[in-house]
Formats: sequence, structure tokens, C-alpha cells
Amino acid sequence: MVKVGEHELGEFPLLLAPMEDVSDPPFRSLCKKQGCDVMYTEFISVEGLIRDATKSVEKLDIYPEERPIGIQIFGAEIDSMERAAEIVEEAQPEILDINFGCPVKKVVCKMAGAGILQDIDRMVKLTEAIVKRTSLPVTVKTRLGWDDDSIKIKEVADRLQDVGIQALSIHGRTRKQMYKGEADWQLIGEIAQDPKIHIPIFGNGDINSPEKAELYKNKYGVQGIMIGRAAIGNPWIFREIKHYFATGEHLAPPTIQERVEAAREHLTRSLEWKGERVGVVEMRRHYTNYFKGLPNVKQFRQILVTEYEPATLFATLEELEAHYASYEPVTLA
Repeated sequence: MVKVGEHELGEFPLLLAPMEDVSDPPFRSLCKKQGCDVMYTEFISVEGLIRDATKSVEKLDIYPEERPIGIQIFGAEIDSMERAAEIVEEAQPEILDINFGCPVKKVVCKMAGAGILQDIDRMVKLTEAIVKRTSLPVTVKTRLGWDDDSIKIKEVADRLQDVGIQALSIHGRTRKQMYKGEADWQLIGEIAQDPKIHIPIFGNGDINSPEKAELYKNKYGVQGIMIGRAAIGNPWIFREIKHYFATGEHLAPPTIQERVEAAREHLTRSLEWKGERVGVVEMRRHYTNYFKGLPNVKQFRQILVTEYEPATLFATLEELEAHYASYEPVTLA
């Protein structure tokens, strides 16, 4: 049984990666329903939290059915991180996660996210301060290193374990790679199988099918797998992987009815959580993925990504469902 602190996550947990503007409560609830074991919030700026910025504070929202869940924060200053940790603790997640992996320039230039991979001593000092400040189990998500010439993930794993983190998620790319090229799971596997490492190691990067999940699970010896982009518009990937693990067979892909129902539920919750205007606009990035592979779907998609009236959007989803009612399901991955 894999545990983070006192929280049991299952024999081999599947985790939803924190993704900015994606892994909000409406999307997370769909992933949980489809078998995701642990989820993380979008990453939250500690500077926003301590200044009570609305956008940052809203990201602390957790639906009851989402648990266990981790709230992920990012920042570069110890004082701000400590104050933010106290705010996170009040939200009562199961886990506090520190983001040392975001490669976006506006984050990195402040020595936050993956930027701190340029200063491992600072990373360790900041992490130790958070571990001491909170009663929540602290985990970290990071990358292999800043670039190919400074891959220090083995040192990072050793030193962060020593200061008290209780799990480490590793994205198998450097900051310089961003999301290009293939994730290097060999290094992730070396850490997961290192006898000196006794905390769970979760691998992240390029898992987009049940076969790949099983191959990497067996080949690299990680204690769990974190899935990000492959879950966008495809929350069923979690149930498909679990079914494949259990039977060695593929689960039937989601039907048109299931896909429309997921989009409908996602839209409904987005409207409830974000309000009508933002809820409509932020759903637009998801429709292409929900209806990927359908022939001649452009006529429906065009309405879904331009219309502002919720009633019209729901009606369009109904029309789409009826139009493709006899269509043979296709694999989304």
C-alpha cells in the first residue's frame, strides 16, 4: 500500500497532474469519478495567497468527493511560502505539494517553479522550512534538472527526502525541454529503485495509453504514475488503465452518450463554480478533446467555442449526441 503521511493511496495510485487552467474542481471531479486516486489543484501563487488575491484563493476550493487531494503552491521566498502554507493548512487538504517544475518563463524568472533547479541549496532550504511549518505531509513535483548539463535529480531526491518530504513526483524532462522531446523515464526509474530512497516516487511524462502505463510501471519500478495532458477531455483514461492492469484487456472506449454527458457535467459545474461568463469561456479548451475523432464535428464545435449563452451550448450538446447516436466509439488517446 502506497502512503503519503497517514493517507493510503492504493497499491499503485494514478494521479492527476496539476495543470494551470485545467485541473480545477469541475475537471477534477470527472477524473475522480473515472478512477483517479489522487489529484492536485492548479498551482497557486504564494504571493497571491498571502495578499488574498481572488484568483489564488479560489483555487483552494475542494469538492468533498475529490479527496484525497493535494494543494500545490509555488514561490521563491521562504517567508511567503511559510505564510502560504498556513493558509493552505486551513483549507484542510490531505497533502501540501510544492511546485519545483513549472517551466513557464514568468514563473522561472522569479526563481520559482523549475527556476529553483538552478540553486539546489535554496530548493532544499525552502522545502525544509515548509516541512517544519506545517502539519500536512509535504510532497514535491519537479523535473530532472535545469538542462542536460545540470541534471541533479538524484541529489534532489536524496536531499529532499532528508528534510522530510513524503513523496516526490518527477517529470522526465528538463526545464529547457519544456514539453518537447520524449520524457526520460530511465532516470526516474533509477531513483524509484534506489535502495536509499524510501519515499514514494511517482513518474510523470508521456503516459497516454494503458499499455504504456503498464510498461512503465513494470520497467521502471515507480510507486505510481501521474497523468497530465492525456487526461484533458479524456477522464476515462484512469478507468481504462486500471482495467488494463487488472485484466490485460482494453476497456471499450467511451460512448457518444458518455462523452456528451461528461461535457455537459463539466459545463454545468464550470458555470456553478466560475460564474456564467468565465465558466463558458474556460470550457472552450475542452470541447475539441471531448469530441476528438468524430467525423465532420466542426459544425458543432464552432458553436461550442464561440457561443456565450449556456442554453444554446446545452442544446448544441444534445444535438451532437443525437447526430452521432449510432457512431461507433473510438479510442480517444
